[in-house]
Amino acid sequence: MAVVTLLPAASLAVWASPLSPFPERQDPAVVSVERDPVYLQRFLIAQAWKLPVAASYRRAGLIHQDNASFCGPASAANLLRSAGIEVTQDRVAGLSSKRTILGFLPSGLTLDEEAAALRKAAPWPVMVVRDATLAEFRAHMSGANDPARRYVVNFDRRTLFGRGHGHFSPVLGYMDGPDLVFVGDVNRDYGAYLVRTERLWRAANTRDSASGRSRGLIAVHVGSTAAGTAPGNRTPSPP
Repeated sequence: MAVVTLLPAASLAVWASPLSPFPERQDPAVVSVERDPVYLQRFLIAQAWKLPVAASYRRAGLIHQDNASFCGPASAANLLRSAGIEVTQDRVAGLSSKRTILGFLPSGLTLDEEAAALRKAAPWPVMVVRDATLAEFRAHMSGANDPARRYVVNFDRRTLFGRGHGHFSPVLGYMDGPDLVFVGDVNRDYGAYLVRTERLWRAANTRDSASGRSRGLIAVHVGSTAAGTAPGNRTPSPP
């Protein structure tokens, strides 16, 4: 995964990261979602922050990843904090099956590793959702406005932006009319933005080379202590 610095449109060919000495080249075949007028549309963003779950994240204060490998721990920490559990991304990283080396997680976390760390940190059912159809994915996104639910999306950043690799971020909410997902990107250089549901679905339905499996969603039923079933979940997580 990569942390990049946004540059003016004229400079989209090459992207540099303050945390990496290796610049990333823009894929000319991908039209970045940043070109979509809804991406940072001020009125829509203001409305999105008023959604019930987004408001919970805003009250808790979104934290950004400490380094390029911590998008998973930062996303999990934000989810937990929005539901009233104070935790740091370092703590989440420590609960993962991987050891940090000099403060970094080699290769980051896979979807299943992220879910496993969340199960250790949260007293609620945690479910992995992968290979969802567009209709199933949209049903999950609609559920992201339910205060009893939280979602983290694992997606291929290159599919959305034309650069980058696998990435995690919490889903803050969903706007039904325009069919937009409100993503709270844990990369400080991106921040919160709106993306069309189908585009995010395509980015989440990509293969993670580290696991050999599809990326997808993590669904958490906050406040529940019994196993639940998320809509369209084709890969129920083990108890």
